[in-house]
Amino acid sequence: MKVKKAVFPVAGMGTRFLPATKANPKEMLPIVDKPLIQYAVEEAVAAGINELIFVTNSSKRAIEDHFDKNYEMEAELDKRGKHDLLSQLRRIVPEGVSCVYVRQPEALGLGHAVLCARRVVGDEPFAVILADDLISGHGMSCLGQMMQAFDESQVSVLGVERVDPKMTEKYGIVKIDEEGARLSRVSAIVEKPRMEDAPSNLAVVGRYLLRPEIFNLLENTGRGSGGEIQLTDAIAQLLRQQAVMAYEFAGKRYDCGSKLGYLQATVEYALEHNEVGDAFRRYLQDFREK
Repeated sequence: MKVKKAVFPVAGMGTRFLPATKANPKEMLPIVDKPLIQYAVEEAVAAGINELIFVTNSSKRAIEDHFDKNYEMEAELDKRGKHDLLSQLRRIVPEGVSCVYVRQPEALGLGHAVLCARRVVGDEPFAVILADDLISGHGMSCLGQMMQAFDESQVSVLGVERVDPKMTEKYGIVKIDEEGARLSRVSAIVEKPRMEDAPSNLAVVGRYLLRPEIFNLLENTGRGSGGEIQLTDAIAQLLRQQAVMAYEFAGKRYDCGSKLGYLQATVEYALEHNEVGDAFRRYLQDFREK
């Protein structure tokens, strides 16, 4: 089985970025000149995904508009001869890639958001991508690396990275069978454990490749941490039925759900930007000297 569908849970309120997110979805916050959600979509498409499923709500129309065509703007850019910009707009959703929008009626957590996509995903394996986690791959994207692991194993794969042990309360934490291996079978997973209770410091970040069996488990998963339906709890049940692998990806993750992580990503991506990178680097050097 090949993974061809990706679910993007984008119904969250983005309260950590208020008031900026009062009328603008947090996923539309830009890193230099592209919104976070576009980086996530580009990663999915590069990994071979051709159906993008956005689990959204009534306040996220800006996301739908972003991935829709804007005939008036395209015509104006064409008229003005700004063909580079026109080409950028047309590449936002490449040829052969489709977008589907599903509403999450209540804010009941990540597990519930994934469950909302069940009818569209059907009986196929699928990716879950959290745009808050911007991951810069080393040669190959995080999802691309995980796809290779899935193609070989045909079991669910979780993207993981090592975090400060003091930060385990913010993540789902896994225990693996083979310590130190880039790809290893998961023997346990715990949602947001205290440092003293955590089975390791390997945290699941915003990349998942899941088999469709997860949906039946999500349907029967009660509310867990924070009163929400946790995807981690359903994965813990899945472990009792079939193998689940943890993949320690090569790359750097920016936690753009936090202000500090967002600023770090903005600075580092700006330094690598082909249009402003050199000038921005000179600015930072001058700023430091002053």
